[in-house]
Amino acid sequence: MQNAVSDRILNIKKEDYFKKANLHTHSNVSDGKEDFDTLIEEALELGLEHFSIADHNTIEGYKNSKYINNPVLIPAVEFDCFYQTSLIHILGYGFDIKSPYIDELCTKNKSETKLDIVRLFHSRHPKDAIEKIHKAGGIAVFAHPCCSSVLSLNYLVKKLKSFGLDGIEVYYPYNRHRGIIKFHSRKKPYILAEKYNLIKTGGTDEHGSLK
Repeated sequence: MQNAVSDRILNIKKEDYFKKANLHTHSNVSDGKEDFDTLIEEALELGLEHFSIADHNTIEGYKNSKYINNPVLIPAVEFDCFYQTSLIHILGYGFDIKSPYIDELCTKNKSETKLDIVRLFHSRHPKDAIEKIHKAGGIAVFAHPCCSSVLSLNYLVKKLKSFGLDGIEVYYPYNRHRGIIKFHSRKKPYILAEKYNLIKTGGTDEHGSLK
């Protein structure tokens, strides 16, 4: 799906991550520690040109932010999805925050934004998530793919592509627990992005302050 936000992300260069662009962070609206607007203020102070807060299963931060119209900000969300035997995360970018399709995917239960075990039992099908992100005018991206517990990452990405996947998170540091729980080589997402003509995105997955 080609739109303004996909064009914008396509123009972000590899070397711009994470100095000028960070498209994957979390606030205390979900399981992060920093206040939503404080996180945006930190991004602006650091001189970021492209910034997203992708809270888990909720966009309440965007609905209440005084910075919603700031041109640096790209609205984002991270949905917990379950496919076959694997929990995967689908990022949505550039959607209409007032869209009913995004609201359908978002949780109404605060625990489903914070607690891993609760989120596991309330996960979505990736096909449904991708379709509704598109209906809301956004693009869908496969987050931290190396952490997917599947035998064949190629098979999974191919399947997600058939559901309409637009991109894959390539520029990702794999810190914290994701640095330990990795099932695939960090080179693989780039190879698959090239193979399936997917948009390459990136972010730190920061859950605290940016400073």
